[in-house]
Amino acid sequence: MNDTADPTGPSEDEAVIALAASMLDAARQGDAAALLPLLDQGAPANLRDSAGNSPLMLAAYHGHAELVRELVARGADVDLQNDRGQTPLAGVAFKGFTEVASVLLEAGADPDLGVPSARETAGYFERAEILAMLGSSPA
Repeated sequence: MNDTADPTGPSEDEAVIALAASMLDAARQGDAAALLPLLDQGAPANLRDSAGNSPLMLAAYHGHAELVRELVARGADVDLQNDRGQTPLAGVAFKGFTEVASVLLEAGADPDLGVPSARETAGYFERAEILAMLGSSPA
């Protein structure tokens, strides 16, 4: 008998990938009860999926304001861009989630980062309330 891993079970790498996927799914679904304890145990707050989306990006894009607040409190980078150069605030401007925009702005998110920026996105999609929060008026 040897000390190698069971070939029928998941490898350590597969287990880590599965855990990361579950964390990203929890962020997308707004499942703070599943996600936050993992972060509190040391999982990286700025973990990224294959497209560069962080838990904060996914939570913000899906409108989970309280989870966004909790992720920020645990060190999530409010300006972390995905692989397409999009920021969480730009995603929120696209979706029109004013409460999430407020949380991100309170946490110091930069409305002029990214391509397109949150300011540009809010203007293009005529998100007057978000533009007002950014200190801009619709063009």
